Amino acid sequence: MPQRETASVSAPLEAHIRGAIAENGGWLPFDRFMAMALYEPGLGYYSNARVKLGRLPADGSDFVTAPELSPLFGHTLAAQVAQALQASGTGAVFEFGAGSGALAEQLLDALAALGHTSVHYTIVELSAELRARQAARLARFGGRVVWADTWPEAMRGVVVGNEVLDAMPVQLLHFDGSAWQERGVAWHAGAFSFADRPTPLRPPHGGPFVPGTVTEIHPQAEAFIGSLAAHLAHGVALFIDYGFPEAEYYHPQRHGGTLMCHRAHLADTDPLADVGEKDITAHVNFTGIALAAQNAGLEVIGYTSQGRFLLNCGITEHLGRADLRQRAMAQKLVTEHEMGELFKVIGFATSACSFEPVGFASGDRTHRL
Repeated sequence: MPQRETASVSAPLEAHIRGAIAENGGWLPFDRFMAMALYEPGLGYYSNARVKLGRLPADGSDFVTAPELSPLFGHTLAAQVAQALQASGTGAVFEFGAGSGALAEQLLDALAALGHTSVHYTIVELSAELRARQAARLARFGGRVVWADTWPEAMRGVVVGNEVLDAMPVQLLHFDGSAWQERGVAWHAGAFSFADRPTPLRPPHGGPFVPGTVTEIHPQAEAFIGSLAAHLAHGVALFIDYGFPEAEYYHPQRHGGTLMCHRAHLADTDPLADVGEKDITAHVNFTGIALAAQNAGLEVIGYTSQGRFLLNCGITEHLGRADLRQRAMAQKLVTEHEMGELFKVIGFATSACSFEPVGFASGDRTHRL
């Protein structure tokens, strides 16, 4: 396992969060804690200089995403992006949370091969450290790639987000068998600890819920989709992430919730330890995301598994041209026991952008949201 400089990051971030807890009467709601742990400027996990993305612990990374696993992910997704660009009559792609820049590179190369040689690519990225890495990787595309740290006004084009929604702060709820409480964070006996308070908040699903259930609600991710609708003047949005429809998300057997941390390609369930040194995520409630989009005026154009989506977009053709090693890595994108089933793809479009998206041509699960 690579060496970790825990003291250089965790100690000042811990002190900063402790100050926020004290200013808030000794208790912070979990979404505020998660936001600081991940995004506090210069200290949070996504804001500090640590390597995040890679294939193996030996490269100092903590987790792998589909574009890092195989370039065939972006090359295949490009078929859907190209169709959406043509259907919308636009020439711009907007990517939120572009990580290492791997997906942007794959899409730009594949779109050029499909005849879209002058695509203008905007990356919306809050992390200055990640933005610098993206800029180095994408330098060969010159001025076709630009960066923004806030919402571009009146976007016209195709929006892409891979593993963006899962990293948005969530609120935690605890059911003791008779009442719901909001789970937050306190400082006790020299460490962060969970503490519950009464709340009017409830999960969006009626249950039943097992006593002792801890689960998440996603107001920030849903608000993000509302903001997307407000800024997307014309075009299509595609989001790829792990998660479930509401009935599965709040199933009684999932009584421990979905909160998970990732470091050195290992997973753990303790977000209160080593803050700033590991990723914190929660699965996506795709029903809530779809409703937020519809309520804001977008149309849901499809929802399916990542495996089915990539097959619809022609990944088998790419596999046929790949060598044995490339095939083995790309197979993980589509097989059910790897990323093919847990990860889903959901698509939205503005009302004036009507077409039959190739990625959802077979196996669409919109009726299950």
